Amino acid sequence: MTINYKIDYESPIGIVEIIGNHKAVSSILFSEGDTVKNLVQAETPAVLLECCNQLDEYFNGQRQEFTFPYHYEGTNFQKAVWDTLTTIPYAATASYKDIATSIGNEKAIRAVGSANGKNKLSIVIPCHRIIGSSGKLTGYAGGLWRKEWLLQHEKAMKHVKP
Repeated sequence: MTINYKIDYESPIGIVEIIGNHKAVSSILFSEGDTVKNLVQAETPAVLLECCNQLDEYFNGQRQEFTFPYHYEGTNFQKAVWDTLTTIPYAATASYKDIATSIGNEKAIRAVGSANGKNKLSIVIPCHRIIGSSGKLTGYAGGLWRKEWLLQHEKAMKHVKP
């Protein structure tokens, strides 16, 4: 049986709850709370601490890609969508249709949207980089204001040397 650990990370746009075990991070989601409740403990796995370090670097403009081990579970379709999301360059955007076309199923736009909404690894699997075909921001589990902030942050930091 795998034991999961939970810590809260205080980001510039709110508390992020990080869940994982000694091997990998399995969830990075924004919390609606405004106080850190799950503090780092002596038994907190190193991979969760590294996730926090890399998030610090991301928010400080020093990191554009994440290298700590992470794990996700989903259908083959969801995994294909999530894998494709990781190919969207830092500070760039793509549409749901772009992703559907990339995975070889251009009619699966709504299904791509659904898979995008089930992503449990916010920021790392950059679902915030998905926009509507019209160029407008569309749904984001962390809130549209966070999506807009993340996109603006990446554009502002794009030319900063990591």
